[in-house]
Amino acid sequence: MTSSPQPSRSLILGSTSRYRHELLSRLRVPFNAVAPEVDETPKPGENPADLALRLALAKARDVARRFPQAVVIGSDQVADLHGVPLGKPGTHERAVEQLRRMSGKTVVFQTALAVTCLETGFEECDIAPVRVVFRTLDEAEIEHYLRAEQPYDCAGSAKSEGLGIALLERIDNDDPTALVGLPLIRTCRLLRAAGVGLL
Repeated sequence: MTSSPQPSRSLILGSTSRYRHELLSRLRVPFNAVAPEVDETPKPGENPADLALRLALAKARDVARRFPQAVVIGSDQVADLHGVPLGKPGTHERAVEQLRRMSGKTVVFQTALAVTCLETGFEECDIAPVRVVFRTLDEAEIEHYLRAEQPYDCAGSAKSEGLGIALLERIDNDDPTALVGLPLIRTCRLLRAAGVGLL
């Protein structure tokens, strides 16, 4: 009889995102979720990929300071519309504006990942860009989608795992869960490097 693999150190997801929690649960490794305290305001001139990487690392480091013996995962996603960062809309009105801007365009969703452990000195980052081509959307489609999904906590208002898939023409990426919020192929690689047993 085989038992589930146990990590050598406690594992913490530095996030309160229900999407990331569900994705990390797929790995069947015990973990806790802790809210990071990080200012997510972009710096002047900061490009979306750099913003996502900076915030992912800041989230991991913030939680790691409180739990120095744990392996901590931080992640962040920023929608990149021709170099302009689009974050979580927060409100219906902002979501409408975001979807109008993305209609008929190609958007790169930059999903960054950081894994750190203060006690061992381990720290690595990675980013999974996902190229998404949006259909040309009319106002009725935008309203119907937003009322149905209320994706106000999703970068760029795009909830691809739900009805948001109907907004899209194409998705190009090499890490299938990246668009949802946590690139699991890269997460597995960094966790193995940090000494967390998975299989």
